[in-house]
Amino acid sequence: METFWFIAIAVLWLGYLFLEGFDFGVGMLLRVLGREESDRRAMLTTIGPVWDGNEVWLIVAAGATFAAFPGWYAGLFSAGYLPMLLVLLALIGRGVALEWRGKVNTARWRATWDAVIAAGSLVATLGVGLLLSWNVLGVPIDADGNRIGSPFAALRWDTALGALAFTGFALVHGAVFLALKTDGPLRHRARRFALVFAPVGLAPLVMLAVAAQVRSGAEWTWLVVFGGFVAAVFAWLRLNMGREGQAFGLLGVTLAAAVLALFGALYPNVLPSTVDPNYSLSIVEAASSPYTLTVMTWVAAFGAPAVLIYQGWTYWVFRKRVTA
Repeated sequence: METFWFIAIAVLWLGYLFLEGFDFGVGMLLRVLGREESDRRAMLTTIGPVWDGNEVWLIVAAGATFAAFPGWYAGLFSAGYLPMLLVLLALIGRGVALEWRGKVNTARWRATWDAVIAAGSLVATLGVGLLLSWNVLGVPIDADGNRIGSPFAALRWDTALGALAFTGFALVHGAVFLALKTDGPLRHRARRFALVFAPVGLAPLVMLAVAAQVRSGAEWTWLVVFGGFVAAVFAWLRLNMGREGQAFGLLGVTLAAAVLALFGALYPNVLPSTVDPNYSLSIVEAASSPYTLTVMTWVAAFGAPAVLIYQGWTYWVFRKRVTA
């Protein structure tokens, strides 16, 4: 049961990174690709019906970790308390900006909230990438699971690479999403940006996956990393041929491979210690009681399909392209 919930939490993080990744990317690209106000309105319209639903995946991932692995939750969020606080503040500011941007019809008002949307998207993306890389690559915790050092003691070159990995992926993912969901000059600008930036933007994600494999990977996780790299190459090729939908799907395969490789390298631990490997927290040590996990499984069996159905229906309703 512990392994099942470890996999379930990995899937929840994958869902969050995939769905929130493209709307973070749209937010960061708002002033980069949106040359006119009509373009920026079209860009925000592409994510307007779905951005708040995408954030639900983060809440569920954190809640499932708290319920299934309280030791994991306590160790990770205590070690990453300050970065997580910055992520939450960025999400709050971004949400307020998305709601308030259109309330006053002046250029200065809109420009102010555009800056908040872009900054909030960037800070949240960097913070989530940093937190997940801390989780996979290790934090300085002692035998009792307490953090040693400052709130940013786990900030190293490899964990900073994790922050860049998710940010770069989100920028590429957001640009491809805009190429898929818009038309006219905005679509062409988004597609051109994705084609030019993809090799640079996706490189940190591949490097992060390789770094995790070098430390604690297995043979099968190396194969997963290679499969993700191949999917990224084909995504670029299909986008170059104007197949935005296929490129978007292949980017999802790339992200899924990266998440699978990272969590596969992490297993059977849930939080490695950089102080002493013996202090690392395993799934057995961090898990709740078997009864709690059984109850959670029954709740998820009914709740998860409902969430997937209503969110899938939302995307189906708003599936058409948006034009300026």
